Amino acid sequence: MTSPDYSNHFSLANIPFGIASSPRHLTPQCVTRLENTVIFLGVLQQSGVFVKISGLPEGVFSKSTLNEFAALPKAVHREVRTVLQNILIKELPSNSTEDISAVILHLPVSVGGFTDFSCSLHHVRNAGRAILNDESPPPGFFNFPIGYNGRSSTVVVSGTPIVRPKGHFFDRTATSEKKPIIYGPCRAMDYELEVGVIVGKGVPRQQEVNAKDADEHIFGMVILNDWSARDIQGCEMVPLGPLNGKAFGTSISPWVVTLDALESFKVSGPKPEAVLASHLEDVSGSESNYDIGMKVELLNEGQITTLSESNTRDLHWSGRQMCAHLASTGADLQTGDILGTGTVSGPTDGSFGCLLEVTKGGKEPVFLANGSKRFYLQDGDVIRMTALAGAPGSGVGFET
Repeated sequence: MTSPDYSNHFSLANIPFGIASSPRHLTPQCVTRLENTVIFLGVLQQSGVFVKISGLPEGVFSKSTLNEFAALPKAVHREVRTVLQNILIKELPSNSTEDISAVILHLPVSVGGFTDFSCSLHHVRNAGRAILNDESPPPGFFNFPIGYNGRSSTVVVSGTPIVRPKGHFFDRTATSEKKPIIYGPCRAMDYELEVGVIVGKGVPRQQEVNAKDADEHIFGMVILNDWSARDIQGCEMVPLGPLNGKAFGTSISPWVVTLDALESFKVSGPKPEAVLASHLEDVSGSESNYDIGMKVELLNEGQITTLSESNTRDLHWSGRQMCAHLASTGADLQTGDILGTGTVSGPTDGSFGCLLEVTKGGKEPVFLANGSKRFYLQDGDVIRMTALAGAPGSGVGFET
């Protein structure tokens, strides 16, 4: 199947950051992208393009991760982005550019910690109906963003194959009333459409941060797929929560989209339904969310089936609030940490961000373009997630 062309996601309004290598640039290093052209920032820095930017370390773009750059103050990020927007319309050094088809994209940051939240009220209600026949949100949902700490070592860049995990689960095929717990390959493999918030400048231990000030500590956002073994997860979640059902693989998109690129797509967020602790009070006014349309497609046997389309504007909690909640206990936030929003779901059929919701807990199949049906993922299925704020060609896109 021919790869789709996402060049119109990467206009001058975007200027994302990633890590890439190629036959001409054998060592992974920092890059940006304009349409289908990948620009190697280390080469530009060596040519003196950024020489007037105070506080930008020499050789920072020759690193194999974005961490050192991400840890710099927001003012430096903005100056780099402005310089790039001015020079990318000009002729660049020939050894600084490659076509997107000629490069390998790598994990953009070294991930020290991964925390997965559950910020969508629609998701928790849909999942509650599917699993417990009860759509009531968890008790603390309206007071703080609920979540759990995941396994950072299993975060991979999108395109990395995910192997079906083995684990313990209830054997639903058993005829006995009490289903036995067995061990074997997962039978209910699922995806979760999320946004990943990447920490830039860290927050030291015992130094809290308020949500309204947390943008200074957010480098940018990626698409995040928190692969889920629903049967393993369901068996282990009582009484402590997910472990192996969520710890075998989490995919993130290779391009980090900055908050500056998303600034013009801010929209009103939900009004708090409870009095919030002061550190969770978000930015003044009500523009706490982003209008980013997200899509999930399943690719199988040359056929493409759209599974859902949702929008981040429906999230109940913001990335700023996730940062503030984690730091409120005195925990540190480290450069490269990833905070997942949890499944991004909307209020209606067609806007559900995982198969658990789409199939009502594996009870109602989804039919693919070739006529086959799915309750959960089968071996060989490919999940493609994309996101776009604004219009193609002038908006800001993400790509998996």
